[in-house]
Amino acid sequence: MDPIAGVIFLVFMLVLIAIGVPIAFAMLATASIGLYLIGGLAYPETQLVLNLWDGGTDFVLTALPLYILMGELVFRSNLATDLYECVYKWLGWLPGGLAIASTLAAAGFGAVSGGGAIAVATLAPMCMPEMRRYGYSDRLSAGTVAIGGTLGCLIPPSLFLVVYGTWTETSIGALFIAGIIPGLIMTAAYVATILFKCIRYPEIGPRGPSFPFADRAASLGKLLPMLSIFLLVIGGIYLGVFDPSEAAAAGVGGVILVALAMRRLSWAAFALALRNTVHISAMIFLIIFAGHMMGRFVALTNLTDVIVGGFESLAIPPLVMIALITVLYLILGMVLDVWGMIILTIPILFPVVIKLGFDPIWFGVYVVVMIELALVTPPVGVNVYVLAKVVPDIPLVEIFKGAVPFVFATLITLALFCVFPGIVTWLPSRLY
Repeated sequence: MDPIAGVIFLVFMLVLIAIGVPIAFAMLATASIGLYLIGGLAYPETQLVLNLWDGGTDFVLTALPLYILMGELVFRSNLATDLYECVYKWLGWLPGGLAIASTLAAAGFGAVSGGGAIAVATLAPMCMPEMRRYGYSDRLSAGTVAIGGTLGCLIPPSLFLVVYGTWTETSIGALFIAGIIPGLIMTAAYVATILFKCIRYPEIGPRGPSFPFADRAASLGKLLPMLSIFLLVIGGIYLGVFDPSEAAAAGVGGVILVALAMRRLSWAAFALALRNTVHISAMIFLIIFAGHMMGRFVALTNLTDVIVGGFESLAIPPLVMIALITVLYLILGMVLDVWGMIILTIPILFPVVIKLGFDPIWFGVYVVVMIELALVTPPVGVNVYVLAKVVPDIPLVEIFKGAVPFVFATLITLALFCVFPGIVTWLPSRLY
């Protein structure tokens, strides 16, 4: 089929999404019609069965529901509360200290939950009332919680890195290790942004209470449950004890044991965690399978080859190409949800960046950073809408405005990763 037909069908799919068709069904409908025109009715039927079978029997994909379940169990057992209280006692006295504590708690929660909107739903009820009690501006408070919820997208174990690794056949373990240093740098960038704003405008983030050293030292014990789960998962992968899927199962077991030992997990909470895990996993799997169908159709139109060849003939410098892709992702983040964004773009952009000489592990981290931005930029920013449900008296516009300084901090950090890609690739190159 002619590449022009591929473009026409992609436009058709975007129209379906624009009128409200769920992205998985939009991709399935587009791919099925296209494959039917290429090979008759039997072709899309065969591809659908093969994709469902191949994906459903892929051992690597078992990590997805397990990491989702781990995050749900951490959420239901309130383990993040202990983490926040510890960081709050140590750093609450700084300018913007409560916002800094919220950011670090978000990073810690992301390290055991896989990232996503669940981090916002967990942290907002803890952090927002406390910051309001000490007179923090709603814009700073809301922006901090919204952007903090994105850190788990990059800090391992990341659901998005699992999907990227599965789709591109890149080592998930190497991707997890690659996310550690960039995740810490981005956390530091957000903390620096808060400090700068609160030192310049003290009224938006007053200092919190200062606790005696004995109280701060005692609070360190509350870090042990979360730290032990993180070390079990990432340490097991690092030492070669587990592969990422086995580490996910070990993480779920670790959370259950810790929660039971602390008497924080009821049957009702466990059942709710399982139910939510099934719902989220089914949604993600359907998008992945639909994406495989769409990728197969696009490949048959030779559209990917034409795009790769076009960019090669233009001789665009690699960093300029990345800048253009960044603009593309910023635009797509305004019209697509994050799962649709990653599934739609990877089959087309991955061959392009590999041809330009970029490391697939580096590109995986880059894509996840762009996903983080999509979670807090209008009009689709999922984290903002989740936060608005927790604090409905804060207008959506205020939350989006609060996230703006952190968006710029993210872009600056991303530029650093582009100019110095070794920041991302050094650690996995030492271990893999």
